[in-house]
Amino acid sequence: MAELLGSSTALLVAGGVIIVMVILLVWLILKNRRNTFATPLERATFATLHTVALAAPALREGLSPNSAAMALPYLRQLLDTCALAMTDNRGTTLAWDGDADQHEPDVRSLADQVISTGRQQVLSHTALSCEHPNCAVRGIVVVPLETDGSIVGTLAALTTSTAGPVLLRASAEVARYVSSQLELAELDESRARLNRAEVRALRAQISPHFVYNALTTIASFIRTDPVRARELLLEFADFTRYSFRSAGEFTTLQDELTNIERYVRLEKARFGNRLNIKLQIAPEVLSVVLPFLSLQPLVENAVRHGLGGKPNGGTITITAENAGAECVIIVEDDGIGMDPARLHEDLEDAHQSGAHVGLGNVDDRMRSTFGADFGLVVDTAPGEGMKITLRVPKFRAGIRV
Repeated sequence: MAELLGSSTALLVAGGVIIVMVILLVWLILKNRRNTFATPLERATFATLHTVALAAPALREGLSPNSAAMALPYLRQLLDTCALAMTDNRGTTLAWDGDADQHEPDVRSLADQVISTGRQQVLSHTALSCEHPNCAVRGIVVVPLETDGSIVGTLAALTTSTAGPVLLRASAEVARYVSSQLELAELDESRARLNRAEVRALRAQISPHFVYNALTTIASFIRTDPVRARELLLEFADFTRYSFRSAGEFTTLQDELTNIERYVRLEKARFGNRLNIKLQIAPEVLSVVLPFLSLQPLVENAVRHGLGGKPNGGTITITAENAGAECVIIVEDDGIGMDPARLHEDLEDAHQSGAHVGLGNVDDRMRSTFGADFGLVVDTAPGEGMKITLRVPKFRAGIRV
């Protein structure tokens, strides 16, 4: 009986161990399955998204031989064709990826039809003629690339099987994706052109008034204090060199502040002790990137409209604070201030009249660069001076010096 009981106990223990091992094995299988893509569909989805992401940067540069050559290998992976080509809106081949380039004349001919009709064109294997030995091409599909309703180019897929409904639909979807990226590229270029135009407008507003006064002040020192005249002339040269530079849409806070200091030294030569400036700058925000000539117009506004009309002058305080993911910059003066309603009217036509030396221009560029929430915030009242606050993100994709 004891032997039977011992044998039963051993069997139960062994059975329990086996059950535990099975449970552990099932748990490990399920755990590993959760940590991997469980189905071929999931793996294919990830691969497709990854390939699309790799093609995007080149397409965002716009349609060109270089961008087409960089994007086509990834796009060909999406369509799984023997060759893929891209043309411009004149039917000229921009790039070719894969084999069978002996069919380039066929592609150009179909591209011309697509450009003239705006519709997808197909060349089946029965209509293809090729003297190239062992040519495997059995069909060509050419689809339009469009931005704003206009055809800017074509995408051509060459396949080793019949050009059936699946390839037709897939080619159209890839072309739609390419077109969306090209539209974004055009928007980026339009924004860049607008920013460059607005910077030119600021320079035009700054130059007549300030240049005349600065040169007049320098001339007044030539006889009485030639050393001071030379120093001011060098300051003026450095100021204009920075203000009229052609390099880039953006600058660092440090460079902008350096140019403001030059500007203030030139104005102090004219105003004397009536003009004072205080800088309270957190060192960690000096490398923050912001639109070129964003702060100097604010300081010039304070000098011309705030302190210029105050008999005893006053002080301009520039503060730059670290605020987490942002830098908060404040330009404040204790000048004559103005009615907020009048300021709003002036800002509305600032681009036409030059009122307040481009505050509206700076506001527009801040919003177009960083978003609608990053415009200027202006606090003012008659006799209360003016305080202008702007927030600058410490990092924003595509914004760099």
